[in-house]
Amino acid sequence: MSLPDALEAAASALPAQADGIRPANGDPVRLLEELTPEAALEVLVWLFANRPEDGEELALEWEDQETGATLLAGLDEEALPKSGRKVLRKVKHRLRSRGVAVLEAAPPPKVAALGSVDEELRGAWLTPLDPSGARMAVLVEPNPARGARLFETILDDERGILSFEVYTASRGKVRSFLKKLTGGGPQSAIEVEDGALQAVVARALAVQPVDRTLPRGFGEWRSRLSAAPEGAKTPGAHVQEALGEGGDGADLEAAVELVEKGRIGPWPASREVLTQLLERMRTALEGTVIVSGATKREQLDELYAEGAREIYEGAGAERAAHRLRESAYLFWKRGDEPAARACLAAAAAFDAGDAGSNPVALAMLRLPLGPAIAQLDAGVQGETDPEGDAGEESDSLIVTP
Repeated sequence: MSLPDALEAAASALPAQADGIRPANGDPVRLLEELTPEAALEVLVWLFANRPEDGEELALEWEDQETGATLLAGLDEEALPKSGRKVLRKVKHRLRSRGVAVLEAAPPPKVAALGSVDEELRGAWLTPLDPSGARMAVLVEPNPARGARLFETILDDERGILSFEVYTASRGKVRSFLKKLTGGGPQSAIEVEDGALQAVVARALAVQPVDRTLPRGFGEWRSRLSAAPEGAKTPGAHVQEALGEGGDGADLEAAVELVEKGRIGPWPASREVLTQLLERMRTALEGTVIVSGATKREQLDELYAEGAREIYEGAGAERAAHRLRESAYLFWKRGDEPAARACLAAAAAFDAGDAGSNPVALAMLRLPLGPAIAQLDAGVQGETDPEGDAGEESDSLIVTP
């Protein structure tokens, strides 16, 4: 975990200090300026106790600040677990070598929590959106009886809550599961605030189809999973606030490349909608006289543009923009800021309207329809060829995740 992520975890664990932690945006020096000495000491103790490596990184920055050095010099080792004491001893050794007077005993600070083993298993994670638009939300909390409780929800911003399971398991098994869930790779999950996960679940719950009941067991835990605190933001809102709306045309081109390489999208419309659109394209192509390749490409481009305007209008555009911002958050947290900015630029393009001229919308439409259109085009050209395949059902070639 990086220091900014560790500080975000501290903000979640120490609500009274969150308003001082978050404005610093991971900057150690600004953090020291934002917090009172008592609050800074509380945050430092929490990091040493729960995230000792990140605590040491923060200490290295604070050692060069008068206030920070004073706090570190006066921190009592007995207030920390073994791993934190080891780090603090190294810090105090460096301070002594610089002539800083180190207090060997100081009253332990009053802190909200030093992080028991169970508390380390408390957290929330989201996986990336899959090609259909679905993703997994995982919430873990200590089980009052023993071990830990794990909630696993599959959801979609168009189809609602798709599945739900709740497990009670030993801490070791839950840790093993989380290690695999976050173990790297494009589909690995990213840790988020509880409130962010609840905001995501609430959004999916709001679009649950009236003719499909919620998964068994979800109702019992509905409030725990979807009752986001006031002011809670989705991950996409967090990254938009941090990076802005995105950039210029170059960012849009980068977003198109992300779609074409399968790193985001295509989150296609329903098979019914795509089939209807394909049928219109079939009719247009079969009714066209022989024209040049360039003219045919222009005709197909216009058909794609009409389809994009139909699919990405109103709620469709808003949903695509939301999914792109959610994807931007995961890229951002993995350190790929250019990809995050590309997604934000694409989201802004959907917000702006006219999907027919939006290169990202067109790329998302071409992916599922491209093979069928190619087959249609080949069929039209081969109508006079007795060996041709014009009679084959083209709509079977629609590519859906």
